[in-house]
Amino acid sequence: MTNTIVSGGRVLTFDPAVPEAEALVLSDGRILAAGSTDEMTSLAGPGAQRIDAEGGTVMPGLIDTHPHVMHFGTLAGGLVDLTDAVDHADIVERIRARAAITPPGEWIMCTPVGEPHYFIRRSEQDLLERRLPDRWTLDRSTDAHPVMIQAWAPKMPNVVAFNSAGLRAVGLTAFIPDRVCDVDLEKDETGELTGILRGPVTNYYTYDPFWGQILMKLPPPNLENAAAGTLAEMARFTAQGVTTAYEGHAMEPEHIALYRHLRASNALTLRVMATFDVESVIFYPFDPLTIDEFTERLGDFARDAMDLDDDMLRINGLTMSPGGPCFSGYFATYQAHMNPFGRQTRGVRFLSTEKEEAFVRFCAEHRIRANMCMGAFREHDEFLDIAERVAREHDFRDRNWVLQHAITITPAQVRRYADLGFQVTTSAGFAWGKGKMYGERMGEQVWRDLEPLKRLVDAGLDLGGGTDWGPKNPWEQIELAQTHRFAGCDHRNDGPDQVLTRAEALSMWTTGAAKVIGWSDVGSLSPGSQADVLIVDRDPLRCDIDDLADTKVLRTLLGGRTVHDSGDLAAPSDQSTVVTP
Repeated sequence: MTNTIVSGGRVLTFDPAVPEAEALVLSDGRILAAGSTDEMTSLAGPGAQRIDAEGGTVMPGLIDTHPHVMHFGTLAGGLVDLTDAVDHADIVERIRARAAITPPGEWIMCTPVGEPHYFIRRSEQDLLERRLPDRWTLDRSTDAHPVMIQAWAPKMPNVVAFNSAGLRAVGLTAFIPDRVCDVDLEKDETGELTGILRGPVTNYYTYDPFWGQILMKLPPPNLENAAAGTLAEMARFTAQGVTTAYEGHAMEPEHIALYRHLRASNALTLRVMATFDVESVIFYPFDPLTIDEFTERLGDFARDAMDLDDDMLRINGLTMSPGGPCFSGYFATYQAHMNPFGRQTRGVRFLSTEKEEAFVRFCAEHRIRANMCMGAFREHDEFLDIAERVAREHDFRDRNWVLQHAITITPAQVRRYADLGFQVTTSAGFAWGKGKMYGERMGEQVWRDLEPLKRLVDAGLDLGGGTDWGPKNPWEQIELAQTHRFAGCDHRNDGPDQVLTRAEALSMWTTGAAKVIGWSDVGSLSPGSQADVLIVDRDPLRCDIDDLADTKVLRTLLGGRTVHDSGDLAAPSDQSTVVTP
């Protein structure tokens, strides 16, 4: 067994016993020790492999507790990538290249233009023409294939584009009205459809009846594209330093089956912990289960709800997601707010309180760790009333149940979750990407309870960070946990209940995240932990806040294996193989 010594830079272990060191020794995929260079050189032995950090910072791999690696990878898998397209000619050329290798008649699906998923910093309005290409422009790329440029949630209203063959494939003609339900169909001065549709035209979190019928005519992701997309997404995560992902939301059995397939094929390049979502509400069509069907599904999923023996893929618990996002108008509030189309709403509940009580009781009685994905005031109160009642009969407070999202949450609600022994995973990016929208649609008073990270920490809740809809750069998420700046405006909700210290923000992605997901040997470089190690180009604990988001990951090790290498560092002494999807 050959040991590896990592030296030549500052080592941040996130281990209270030895918080900083000069060198680190890895052995058989685990951390052996951290200490002075001389001590670690002696411990590693004369035949040790050597990795020179070349002045960089060595630290544990990051844990993303809400990444949607598989979901976003699957949605993008096989699509023509237009995220960085610059103009219509660029778009036409990219689609034409795909058409050359695609059998006639098959759909050619494209990503949106811009920065997923909020499309604030860059969108189709940043093309040279300031708009998506119409059907006639897209027809120049191919007339033998239906083509669609998608819109991705959560932004709503949104915009999509079809070519002429695409319009025919979904049954749209000039005879259709200019507006059906909340979908606007753009027409030219002669009354012809341009191929541009606006409104609730996203790929999920949309339940518009008209748009839903169009969605049903589009090709679903196939297994090959889903697997390839997931592998590509994993590579993007490891390039940003993420070595562990918590897939605790919207995970259907087929998603976990794909992860198991990738694990059996030895294709995983990050560790995954997942849960089953007992009734996912995200994708159209959503037809709620009856209470009997829901209860039966709980029993079916419970048989497979815990598998903690594998070091790469683990299953732990069940998830329930009763509500939806404010962007779509589904945020459950006490006071009415504006939906995306200018109508007042108090939101909706996708899953009934009867189902919620059945879920809570089942998990409490069977000692299953429950995950509740909620972000709205009314959702919290309704759930907490149920949970407190059930806890008096079946005490689950030692099971470390997880609250996901917690986008808005009052001080009283935080205390109640803490009393129930909850952990929390959330995304500082929710305030960044949606803060301006919350102020416009719900009123600026909501900002005081928007992403109150310090309030959660001060209540004693373990806190994990996630990228979710973005920014997909975890280092920017760590910065946002301190600055709480909003995208698209100059406002910050950087009050005393929001702002974390740098150490607290980093904990959300290391030690705190490990506690939230219950994976004890990740998140730090303490002896015996997994050798999930990053070498980055700056010290994220001490660098200027304005420089943190630009942190570059020079190398990512997973269990001592290199899964990402930027090429900036010299190769290890024995030329270790880089693992790529």
